[in-house]
Amino acid sequence: MNVLRGYKKDDEDGSGGSPFQGLEKTTVLQEARSFNSNTINARKCAVVLTKILYLINQGTVFSTLEATETFFAITKLFQSKDVTLRRLVYLAIKVMSSMAEDVIIVTSSLTKDMTGKEEMYRAPSIRALCSITDNAMIQAIERYMKQAIVDRNPSVASAALVSAMSILHKGGGEVVKRWVNEAQEAVSSDNIMVQYHALGLLYHLRKHDRLAVSKMVNKLTKSSLRSPYAYCLLIRIACKVLESEERKSESSLYDFLENCLRHKSEMVVYEAARAMVNIDNVTARELQPAVSVLQLFLGSPKPTMRYAAAKTLSRIAMVHPASVTSCNMDLETLITDSNRSIATLAITTLLKTGNENNVERLMKQISSFMTEISDEFKTVVVDAIHSLCLKFPRKHHVLMTFLANMLRNEGGADYKKAIVNTLISIIEENSEAREAGLAHLCEFIEDCEYVDLAIRILHLLGREGPKTANPYQYIRFIYNRVILEKPPVRAAAVAALAKFGASCDELLDSAIVLLDRCLLDSDNEVRDRAILYLEVLKKRQKSLSSQYILSSLGVSIVGLERALLHYTKEPSVTPFDIKTVPIDTTPLIPKQTRAEVSASSASAVAPVVTRQDIYVEQLAAIPEFADLGNLFKSSEKVIELTESETEYVVCCIKHTFQQHIVFQFNITNTLNDQLLEQARVDMEEPDGYQVVSSIPAASLPYNQPGTCYTLVEITDPDVVSGTFLNTLKFKVRDCDPTTGDPDSGVGYADEYVLENIDVSLADHIQRLVRPNFAVSWEEVGEENQVVETFTLSSMKDIPDAVKQMISFMGMQPCERSDMVDNKKNSHMLLLSGVFRGGHDVLVKVKLAMSEAVSAKITVRSTNLNVCELVAASIG
Repeated sequence: MNVLRGYKKDDEDGSGGSPFQGLEKTTVLQEARSFNSNTINARKCAVVLTKILYLINQGTVFSTLEATETFFAITKLFQSKDVTLRRLVYLAIKVMSSMAEDVIIVTSSLTKDMTGKEEMYRAPSIRALCSITDNAMIQAIERYMKQAIVDRNPSVASAALVSAMSILHKGGGEVVKRWVNEAQEAVSSDNIMVQYHALGLLYHLRKHDRLAVSKMVNKLTKSSLRSPYAYCLLIRIACKVLESEERKSESSLYDFLENCLRHKSEMVVYEAARAMVNIDNVTARELQPAVSVLQLFLGSPKPTMRYAAAKTLSRIAMVHPASVTSCNMDLETLITDSNRSIATLAITTLLKTGNENNVERLMKQISSFMTEISDEFKTVVVDAIHSLCLKFPRKHHVLMTFLANMLRNEGGADYKKAIVNTLISIIEENSEAREAGLAHLCEFIEDCEYVDLAIRILHLLGREGPKTANPYQYIRFIYNRVILEKPPVRAAAVAALAKFGASCDELLDSAIVLLDRCLLDSDNEVRDRAILYLEVLKKRQKSLSSQYILSSLGVSIVGLERALLHYTKEPSVTPFDIKTVPIDTTPLIPKQTRAEVSASSASAVAPVVTRQDIYVEQLAAIPEFADLGNLFKSSEKVIELTESETEYVVCCIKHTFQQHIVFQFNITNTLNDQLLEQARVDMEEPDGYQVVSSIPAASLPYNQPGTCYTLVEITDPDVVSGTFLNTLKFKVRDCDPTTGDPDSGVGYADEYVLENIDVSLADHIQRLVRPNFAVSWEEVGEENQVVETFTLSSMKDIPDAVKQMISFMGMQPCERSDMVDNKKNSHMLLLSGVFRGGHDVLVKVKLAMSEAVSAKITVRSTNLNVCELVAASIG
């Protein structure tokens, strides 16, 4: 202890860091030889043991031989009666049991201490014993463990319960299940930790049995638990049970959560409020009790409670902002809180719940402390401002000015990127904010040290600048980048100048002059771009400018790389055809906001893998599909053909080729006493389609997904829709539920009826982005055009009609025409795509609202038959 006091004194004096800093493993192992001496110095041995534990905790690797020798030396310390040293021995045994060999040699010593009279030894010896005992030896100590669980000493009981959970996770579930009666008795203990650990063990024993968990929760909610920790755990278990119930607010468990809001422990009250907030599809009225409790916590003297309440209210404000407005006065008082984390949460919550009249006042309050918080919290504020700008589009000027001022202040790359992403997303989502936002971004790139941000802003200027009233005002900012910046930025500036020349006839000559000056640039990429764009612009042809300057490649980058690699490996006299490359599709990423997508796309170096790229590789590995050609499209959504609770879970993905459709069925067998073999889906096809072949799943063991395929030929090119009737057919073999081994019998045939699968127009059209829809529309011309008028009686309003039209046709909305002004009675929807076979399709849908929604649909395509098919499918 004197040694430790000396270390403590050094820490207080500030003269040293960690007392064990700079330890070497060989030195410590040399010191460990003192464990073998005839006379044990307890103080010295305790320090050496602490050093060993420190090294292990720091990640130092001990070889098996070193660990085993040290372990056996440690066992000699059982001769000492020193309590501190003995407890360190238990800890060392527990830590080194996974590294050393023959650790079971101390089983008898640990069992003796576990059942002995020295209370200080019993609990740690139980933990150490259970850590070295394997599943085969658990039964030898089962009687002692049962006694320990119901022991009057709380530390012993808790140690036994925690060790039982450890044994359960190591695969000793069958033995631990026999201790249920003792665990139930421990739940009634007066000690708060014993009760908490006992409840945890009971839950882990029953968590795979939904009915047993439900019964346990219903029983315990009607009794009064003493432990607030047990109450918090019970609340979490109750929430899991509540998730499976349909009418959650009418459940007795929901009443239990409301009762917990009146508990004397703040911990339990907050846990209950948090649980109510996290319930799926909870209404504002059901949230009110939780909001009232959280409002009280905002005035708590404890910073942790204020922080927890503010963070939870911030989450509520994202879904039900009106429910939090009653807390606005309390949140405003927290803006001046000494804890800046709490102040940031308060202000971001106010931004989500505030009304249009107090936006300016909130901005002034934010400005007062923005310089005092970290970039991480500044980013949170920026995201909240983005949400506020979407909520109150008329206040975009105030909010964008505030963001521009933040952009001028010092900050890291991630912080500046968050602001730029927010400004760009506001510009894209609010056409009235376009010119103001572009002006702020132009000022930023004049002194921007981040190359990736400058490139993104120049790309935005090239896309949005020509659409403004005075596009010439941006030319100066762009050309300055050609003179002053690094090669990647100069290349982006050249591309932006070319887009202005291609989009604005009055700026074409100026763009040609400026691009001509770029021909002498020192960088190859800049010169090559300037040469290409100059030659295209000098032709003064809209179609050429649209194809080579305004439009992107529109193909999958991963697919292009794969096609080029294949072409170079097999030389051919035929030139490479880019039409053989799959069309670019939606990246395989979770749903994000536009700002998040912009951020992720900017930071990505490698091409983003798409769904289609993954499916191309999967289907290419199947010989039966080798002659189908390039994959045209895979369905964006997985079609569920069964309920998730049924014995066989089946879902479908449709893969469209030029003349065929491949149906991919993902099957999961949820019966542990059955093995399915040769599983396939028998499809009854509609007119215009013919089933060619099917590839069964050879074997489907319990809970292991498998895949089968059905190949269907499109026999009538004029048919785009139809309904397939499906039946899952397979051979069943009974098997052992525990091992999964099938019986020796041959099994029997069985079948299972599935939901129908609909093939629609969207399965034959791939989305394609058109940066300049008007030029593409004129380029296709009126030669292949069909005009139809419909009354959309099933659609309640224009926003609903826009959403359903996009979904039904499977085409890409252009010029942000998917964003509808709810105040207007008419809207123009612009859609673009490619029909199966490589035929471009453009659609204008003029929607008007009177008694019902009416639509005038104009379809243009490179193929007249495609125009008629698209128009007819809508009717």
